[in-house]
Order: sequence, then structure tokens, then C-alpha cells
Amino acid sequence: MASVRAESLRLRRWPAFWIILGTWILLNLTFSYLFNYLAYTSGETSSMARNMPKETLLQQMLPAAVPEVFTQGMAMFGGALMLILGALVIGSGYGWGTWKTTLTQGPSRIAASGGAVVALAVVVVALVCTAFVADLGVASLIAAGQSQSLLLPGIARSIDGIVTGIAILGMWTMAGALIGAIARGPALAVGLGLVWVLVVENLLRGVAGIWSPIAAVTDHLPGTAAGSLAGAMRTVRGPATPGVLEILSREESLIALGVYACVFAAGTLWLIRRRDLI
Repeated sequence: MASVRAESLRLRRWPAFWIILGTWILLNLTFSYLFNYLAYTSGETSSMARNMPKETLLQQMLPAAVPEVFTQGMAMFGGALMLILGALVIGSGYGWGTWKTTLTQGPSRIAASGGAVVALAVVVVALVCTAFVADLGVASLIAAGQSQSLLLPGIARSIDGIVTGIAILGMWTMAGALIGAIARGPALAVGLGLVWVLVVENLLRGVAGIWSPIAAVTDHLPGTAAGSLAGAMRTVRGPATPGVLEILSREESLIALGVYACVFAAGTLWLIRRRDLI
């Protein structure tokens, strides 16, 4: 617990931490509500609104649709930002020399690195809940301004959305932490992570469309599981947000993300414990 408190203090006083979290909240509100609201009020529903009818577009901006809407950007863009955060938190400890100081003068390696992993998990939960509340607030303002229903989403649906967000962002955060431990520095870890999230998985899924045997692998990649879980929240048919897929079922996606998150976290702890810090 002392390691968790110490790591939490470091994160709270680190500008990059707040910049990453603030960027995700801003992007979430901008692409989920601002552009769609402008398209709705201007009558142009062809691009940002993905050709949705105006009434359908409006329904997607109401409070009842928040659990579906706020998870759609997590599979790719939100996941990429949280991967950066995980890589920076673990990798910067090597660049700054703080891991060497902590592990030679402080608690055991498992306690110290475990504190960082637990602190990251707490951050993910807090971020998802904050994004959910922020989306509810903006959606309520839009509903009031358009004289629409202020009906809130059901408890079960809200829990599904929050769990979906925690599973997706938690997996990518732990992936970033593992890459940071492997690279022993933030810059290379961030670069490798973004290449995987934004390029490699998409290319592999494209290859699977040409050579079907590889589909057994691509269908269970981290990005595929994250995109499928976000896709399971969708209720409106039509072109999906980039990264949102319909390959695995919700249960399969949750299991895959849980396994990946645990493996990534365990790998991070193992690497920090076993390797020389020099």
C-alpha cells in the first residue's frame, strides 16, 4: 500500500499524466458529441455522423445512449493513449533512474512494481467513471437543448458500459506497462506500442482476409478482442467507429481481455523482478 500511495503521488504531480487523461476526455467528447451535434444542427449528416438519419443521430447523443457511445472510441484511440500512459509510467522509471533508487533503497521489487501496476489499475477505473459522468452531463445538456427525454440509461446497461471501458483501457494500459519494462525506456516503448495498435493489427487482419488460416490468430489479438467488446455495445447498425469490430462475442472478448491484462501485468512484474537495472 505504501508503494501504491507513493506511485499515486508521483502520477498526480506529473504533467504528462494529466495531459494524457485530459486528451482522452477531450477527444471522447469532441468525436462523440461535438461533431455529431454540429452535423445534426447544420443538417449535414454525411461524414462525422456516418450517414445516420438525423433522428438516429440525435438519439445517439441522448443520455440513454451514453453506455454505447462512450465506449466506441476506446478500442483504438483511447487504447492508444492508455498504452502510452502505461509505457511512460514504467519506462520513465528506467530513464530517470527512479527504479534503481526505489529497488535498492525501498521495498522489494514485487512490492514496488506491484504498486505501479495497482496505481495504473486505479487510474483506469477512475478515468472510465469520469468519462461516463462527463458524457452523461454533455448528453443531458444536448437533450435539454433539443427538448428531448432526459431518461438516464438503465443500471445494468451502465454497468455493462463501465465494465467494457475498464476491460479495454485496462488491457491496453497493462500492454503499455509491459512494453515499457521490455524496452527499459519510454520513447521506444511508446513508438512500438503505437505501431502495434494503429498499424500491425490492422495489417494482420487484412492479411487474414486473403489467407484464411491466419484468421485463427488475428481473431484473438488484443486489438480484436477490444474492438469486439466495444462492438458488442452497439445497438445502431451502420459504419462503425475505426477499431470497433464484430468478430468475437462479448463473453469471448471479456475473457480474452482479462487473460491479456493478467499476462501483461504478470510479465511486467516478472521482468522488473528478474532483470538487472543497469
